[in-house]
Amino acid sequence: MVNADVAAYIGRWQPSSVSPEAAAFARDVITQTGPEGRERAKNLLWAAGKLADYAAPLGLDLVPEVVLHPSVTERFTRCAPGLSGAARRTLRTNLRFIGRRVVPQLHPADVPLPRERSKRPYGAAEIAGFLGLADAQPTRERRMRAAGLVCLGAGAGLIRSDLRQVRGSDVACRSGGVVIQVRGRRARVVPVLARYHARLLASSRFAGTGLVCGGTDPGRRNITSPLISALDGGAGLPRLDTSRLRATWLADCAELLGLATFMHAAGISCSQRLGDLVAGLVPAGEAGAVRLLGAARR
Repeated sequence: MVNADVAAYIGRWQPSSVSPEAAAFARDVITQTGPEGRERAKNLLWAAGKLADYAAPLGLDLVPEVVLHPSVTERFTRCAPGLSGAARRTLRTNLRFIGRRVVPQLHPADVPLPRERSKRPYGAAEIAGFLGLADAQPTRERRMRAAGLVCLGAGAGLIRSDLRQVRGSDVACRSGGVVIQVRGRRARVVPVLARYHARLLASSRFAGTGLVCGGTDPGRRNITSPLISALDGGAGLPRLDTSRLRATWLADCAELLGLATFMHAAGISCSQRLGDLVAGLVPAGEAGAVRLLGAARR
């Protein structure tokens, strides 16, 4: 129900920027939405008036079932000339609100889509437990490979093909720390967190030019499966998951960078915005990455 002040404002709304017919359409449909406050009514009236002004020259009847049809509002917000990106997004949001209130039969309720959340990082005690299980393996080969798997995941954030392709010769001491030369489609140099240096260097020396996690063909997808099974379930530990190892590395790096403090201060909660911000920035060189990401040798 629209209060008297808002109703009076809607009733006399007639801006020079839209035609009288478009303004009449806007007044009619916005009255039906029951806006709370004059400012909200003004924004909705502007959206409906601009839409009607766009639809009338196309020969569309200025009735809600036609003008507020999703296909019309979508075409308007995408194709109408002279609108900024921010204006288009605001118009789309407001027009969808109006449509759901005035012609709900044309706007069925949105079905929530599943969203994949980040894996939960392992705690320090859990990582220590996995490394302890690696030390308890029956053969030196299995001990070295199991420790290498944990260190590559939690110490450098490697998963999938990046993890399977690492050879002992790809691990090097340089730029003041320990780094891994990752090969493949996303070739890059990754600094290793300092607390994993000793174990990873031992595993890489043992592997030599071979694969740190074992096997002879990095294209095989089950190279890490025997190692994961060997480290599974001991001493009340959860199942080892390489995605959770990567999440552990990501969380540790984010803490080193003060990322949570920065995002809180900036009022940023969406990672897409953060990606947009850094898209044009140049990453630091190898030595800078070693210092920044906690990979300097002690």
